[in-house]
Amino acid sequence: MNPEFELLAEKVARLAELTDFLRRENAELRRDIVALTEENGEMHQRMDEAHLRVTALLAHLPAEDDSDKEAA
Repeated sequence: MNPEFELLAEKVARLAELTDFLRRENAELRRDIVALTEENGEMHQRMDEAHLRVTALLAHLPAEDDSDKEAA
């Protein structure tokens, strides 16, 4: 067989392997994006809930009056 043809065939085979690898990696990264987007949404929800709880707790604290400010 012609050496140039063999070299070209090897390069095409490597390119096909690389393309296959990149397709699998791309699919994996897309799955990761979906999972991380979901996790991010859950974290935002938890932060919002925590913010509401802290706000509610702060609303129950006694108001700071002028004598408390002078003591500090």
